[in-house]
Amino acid sequence: MQTILGAGGAIGGPLAKELRAYTDQIRLVSRKPQKVNEGDILHPADLTDRNEVFRAVEGSEVVYLVIGFPYNIKIWSKEWPALMRNTIDACKQYKARLVFFDNVYMYDRNAIPHMTEESPINPSSKKGRVRAEIAQLLLDEIKQGGLTALIARAADFYGPVKGNTSVLNELVFKNLQKGKRANWFASADKKHTYTYVPDAAKGTAILGNTADAYNQVWHLPTNPNGLTGREFVALFGKHMKMDAKLSVMPQWMASAVGLFVPIMKELAEMFYQYDRDYIFDSGKFNRRFNFRPAEYEAGVIDTVRNG
Repeated sequence: MQTILGAGGAIGGPLAKELRAYTDQIRLVSRKPQKVNEGDILHPADLTDRNEVFRAVEGSEVVYLVIGFPYNIKIWSKEWPALMRNTIDACKQYKARLVFFDNVYMYDRNAIPHMTEESPINPSSKKGRVRAEIAQLLLDEIKQGGLTALIARAADFYGPVKGNTSVLNELVFKNLQKGKRANWFASADKKHTYTYVPDAAKGTAILGNTADAYNQVWHLPTNPNGLTGREFVALFGKHMKMDAKLSVMPQWMASAVGLFVPIMKELAEMFYQYDRDYIFDSGKFNRRFNFRPAEYEAGVIDTVRNG
């Protein structure tokens, strides 16, 4: 049995499709899970409840923790450490391997122009400190020998995804769909890499089913040839057959708007990821699995057609 905790999010569905290459026993866990594959086992659960986490994990060989909590530091600070602790304890009790789908918020801001698995951990945001805490909790358990696990990190992602968890989808693609200007943060002239969701899902499934991939950190496959914000907006405009306009928001404006729009208050502390190049290096994964990440134009075309 392979179990996805957070199956209703952006990664859960694509991951369930990829896991069919390895097993026909897939358990989908979320508040209201829906089948992705015909044989999926649906397990409704509130993953903020420790007992329900244990029930969801029981009988699993591999557990994928891919849940996405609302983008709110109060929720993250309360729910993430508890969920990580409960998931670790459940996996230890039932001898399940754990795959944690992570992001890059914990890295030092000076590492952003070239992030690798060895980049220094020194978060400069509140959300980054939460991510550093839960990642370290997992790594400490691995080091103590009581847990077999791995961390699979992705950059900001894009593609035909569910929900509103992709900044590129929300601020560029969906704004253009509505006839609005595309939005960008800080500077539209810095290079930015994005992880294509189908690549992230395939990479996560590969790692979860590769014995020697465990007990280490991996960057999920991401094309390193980033584009600038202007280039991304132009690319979406090209394939949406429209003259795409762009508006760039400085950090001071996001902070001001945040007084009235809560999500902008949450995003303001992350502007350092846009005022410099943001290059996510997945060379370790690409070499190990002979993987070629999608070209950005192919990913944009897929997003426009199926997003």
